[in-house]
Amino acid sequence: MIKEWRGNYLAEKIELKVKNSIDKFDEKNVWINSEKLYEVCKLLKNDPLFEFDLLNSLTSVDYIDHFEIVYHFTSISYRSSCIIKCKVGYGRNNPKVDSVVDLWRGADYQEREIWDLMGVKFIGHPNLKRIMLWDGFPGHPLRKDFVTYDQSIVNSKGDD
Repeated sequence: MIKEWRGNYLAEKIELKVKNSIDKFDEKNVWINSEKLYEVCKLLKNDPLFEFDLLNSLTSVDYIDHFEIVYHFTSISYRSSCIIKCKVGYGRNNPKVDSVVDLWRGADYQEREIWDLMGVKFIGHPNLKRIMLWDGFPGHPLRKDFVTYDQSIVNSKGDD
């Protein structure tokens, strides 16, 4: 059975080691200050207290006034899991957050998918380019402000 870290306990332990990193927490989740995200992720992976060696999933939610990046981690050795979240892109202009690809190689395609479909840029990603749509596709189709284009334009894929 996998033990799930409680939000308040996880937030307390993170804040002891990375000051001013916690925006808020609830029963299951901890929201991390976007400027401290990479430092917190490094702590969660490498600190003997946590050892979250598996990034289960990485996704994004569009809340119109901001985006939220959601990370689900598992520690195989401790048989525990946690969820951390990070708010980015206030005002919808240039949403960005640090990449965690160098910590969890499995973040590679997940960060690229979020960039492709939601338009959130991952700073330091070694190959941040479209993964599902073609180069030149107009916009990021899972954003709530995405304008639907004429289907003939979308279907053309830029082929002449």
